[in-house]
Amino acid sequence: MKTEVYSWRVSPEVKADLETEARSRKTSVSVLLDLAVRDWLQNREAGSRDLEEQARLHAEAEKSIGAFAANNSDRAERSRALVRQRLARRYGR
Repeated sequence: MKTEVYSWRVSPEVKADLETEARSRKTSVSVLLDLAVRDWLQNREAGSRDLEEQARLHAEAEKSIGAFAANNSDRAERSRALVRQRLARRYGR
């Protein structure tokens, strides 16, 4: 049983939309608002858990981003020369 009262002001357009939706669902505006608030609260909690999971996944992925194991530590600096050497070998230039 509902015993608590909560009120807020809405624009005439929002009120009219709420009343129209309640009529189309054959229910009252208060039931419609209760459903909307419950749905929002559940989705907010799920969204919070999703954000935490995404943060955890990003942290795990960041550990390996840009961390390629290689024996040649100056390979990036020498990439232009290495590419030219490969092209010369392939095309005989």
